Amino acid sequence: MPTYTLSAAVHAELDIRKSRFLAVAMPVADRDEAMRVVQSLRAEHPTATHVCWALLAGGQSGMSDDGEPSGTAGRPILEVLRHHELDGVLAAVVRYYGGIKLGAGGLVRAYTDAIAAALKTAERVERIAYASLAVEVDYADEARVRRWLEQTGHTLADSAYGSTVKLIVRLPASEADTARAALRDATHGRAQFPRADPDNEGCR
Repeated sequence: MPTYTLSAAVHAELDIRKSRFLAVAMPVADRDEAMRVVQSLRAEHPTATHVCWALLAGGQSGMSDDGEPSGTAGRPILEVLRHHELDGVLAAVVRYYGGIKLGAGGLVRAYTDAIAAALKTAERVERIAYASLAVEVDYADEARVRRWLEQTGHTLADSAYGSTVKLIVRLPASEADTARAALRDATHGRAQFPRADPDNEGCR
């Protein structure tokens, strides 16, 4: 099942019963970057009552209610990200309290609506896991491999010349098996594949 990130940061502002909710969602590389963004939001809004956030980033996901009643802010934000099938995305909502309590249900709706409003204008980009495929061939077969590269549009990341030719091809991880089969075909079974390194990088 594909996952998506955002092409750029998106923002929205909602006023609910005198409280202001400033929402932002943006692509981030990892949890460290997300935490820097949260700290930056705190610095930009020193008088805000709460800065609640949620991060979907594989094994680095997390969330914070930042003093709101448990489960009324971070989790609703996280659920909106999940609903949009996002990954590698931080969503945060800065709240300025207006003096009227919203209650647990009201808070859940407010944080959900704030992030949902921001994501209405978002452009999603499919995340693709990439891999490096090492191909070892005789000099006589190099032209066949390069012709295959031109036909498929995959990237030649590196090459080395010794007793044989070693080429490193960068391609979507899901296409690695197909690539091996095609290269064996093109070289009549002579191509060797000493290693393949998935690097789990997302395409943005």
